[in-house]
Amino acid sequence: MRIERKERPEATILHADLDSFYASVEQRDDPELRGRPVIVGGGVVLAASYEAKACGVRTPMPGREARALCPRAVVVSPRFDAYMEASRAVFEIFHDTTPVVEGISVDEAFLDVGGLRRVSGSPVEIGQRLRARVATEVGLPITVGIARTKFLSKVASAVGKPDGLLEVAPGTELAFLHPLPVRRLWGVGAITEAKLADAGITSVGDLAAFGEHGLCGLLGPGTGRHLYALSMARDPRRVETGRRRRSIGSQRALGRRPKSEADIEATLVAIVERLGKRLRGAERVCRTVVLRLRFDDFARATRSRSFLESTDRTDIVMAVARGLLADAMPLIRERGCTLIGLSLTNLDDHDSVQLALPFDSDRGVELDIAMDLLRNRFGRDAVTRAVLVGRHHGDDAPMLPD
Repeated sequence: MRIERKERPEATILHADLDSFYASVEQRDDPELRGRPVIVGGGVVLAASYEAKACGVRTPMPGREARALCPRAVVVSPRFDAYMEASRAVFEIFHDTTPVVEGISVDEAFLDVGGLRRVSGSPVEIGQRLRARVATEVGLPITVGIARTKFLSKVASAVGKPDGLLEVAPGTELAFLHPLPVRRLWGVGAITEAKLADAGITSVGDLAAFGEHGLCGLLGPGTGRHLYALSMARDPRRVETGRRRRSIGSQRALGRRPKSEADIEATLVAIVERLGKRLRGAERVCRTVVLRLRFDDFARATRSRSFLESTDRTDIVMAVARGLLADAMPLIRERGCTLIGLSLTNLDDHDSVQLALPFDSDRGVELDIAMDLLRNRFGRDAVTRAVLVGRHHGDDAPMLPD
C-alpha cells in the first residue's frame, strides 16, 4: 500500500545558496576586485564572478580557455581557509534562523521554517532577514528560493540569482515550472537532455505532456517516473537534519599539459592519504572505492571495487585504488587525463561493524594512527610518502563535516 504524504499548505522550505561563493569571498576581501571579472583557480576554473560568467566563463573550464573568453579577468589562487571561515559564519546564521537545516555543501542548505510564523513571520520575511544578515554580518550575497518542496525551492533559488529572493507560491508551481528548460530537473544531464530534445522535449511542460508512460519507454522506468514526478512538482522529501554523509571523496584537476604516469599515480596517492585521514577522523568505515577520470576530450570514465569487509585502513584503500588506476591506464595513455577523483562509498559508523582485519593488521593500524597524530600537530605534509616528496597536489576544497 502506498502512503502519500500530505502536501504542505504553505511554502515553508527555503533553499539558500551563496552566489559565486569563492569569487564573492575574493571580491569581499579585496575591494579592487569588486565589479571586475574574477576567476578563482589558474589551471582549471574553480569559480567565476558574475562579471566573468557574463563573458562565458564556467566551471570547470580550463584556465586558458577562460582567459581567452575574458582577457580582462583577474585570476586569483584559491584561499580555502577563507572560504571555510565564511561558510561557518553563514551556517551559524542558518541555524540561528531555524533548527531544521540540511547542509548540501559549504555554500548552500535547505531550511524548513514551518511553524515559525508566530515568532519569526512569514517565510518570505524570514528569507529577507536571512539575506540581510548574511550581507551585513558576512559580507556576501546570497539567493533564497522558497517553495513547498525541496526541489522547487532549489529551482527557485537558481532562477532568482544573483542576489535575489524568489517564492513559488502554493498553487503556482506548474505555471512557474513548465516554461523552464528540462535541464532544470534533477537528473537531466547533457546526454538525457539531448535524448529528450530528439523526442521534441525541450521544456518541463513538454516533458509533463509527454506523460509518464512515454518517458519510461524513452528513458527507462526509474528515470521516467522520477522526471515525470518532478515535472508535476512532486517531491515528498523532508528537510533532514543530522544526516551523515553517504560518501566522502576528493578530486584533482590536472590541467591540459601532458602528465607522466608517475605524476598521475602520485596524485592518486595524495588523494588516498587525505581521504584515509578524513575517514578515521569521522569514525567511519567504507566498503567501496570509486575512481573517476576525465579525459582530454572531456569524456569521463568510472571504475569501482568493493571489499569483502568494511575498513578504514589507508593501505587497503591504497591497494584497491592503485589497482583501479592500473586497469584504467590504457585509456589514460590513449586519451590523456585532465582530472582524477576518488570516492569512498558504502560508509558505516566504525562502531557498528565488526572489522575483519587482515594479516599484519596491528602494524597497519598503528601506522595510520601515528601519521594522523603527527599531521594533526605539525601539518598535513609533516609526514608523507616518498612518492609525494617535493610534489604539490593542491589543497582540499572546503566541505561540510564528514
